[in-house]
Amino acid sequence: MTLRELFSASEIEVLSALKLVIDPETGENIVDLGLIYGMKIEQGTIEVNVTMTSPACPMIETILENVYEALTKSTPKGTDIKVEIVWEPIWNPNMMSTEAKERLGWTDLST
Repeated sequence: MTLRELFSASEIEVLSALKLVIDPETGENIVDLGLIYGMKIEQGTIEVNVTMTSPACPMIETILENVYEALTKSTPKGTDIKVEIVWEPIWNPNMMSTEAKERLGWTDLST
């Protein structure tokens, strides 16, 4: 299944912007890490739900700021951007894209 089959054009644009946000601890983008848990796009508003690999992540504020900045740069001026941190479901490495798993050397995550 392609991204175009899974997401609308506007969602793909948001995901493309979010791929520019890098988790400093892993060096991977937050989309491929599986940290985007949902989004809602309406006229003039974008809401994104983001999680972290752990509630103890020391980079939470930095990542959230970078998400907001990436969306601000990629949307029309005046767009209302809301970024929410969510903790359920708990993130696990199986949520990563195949490409991220390969880049990190985590190709056997069957557990």
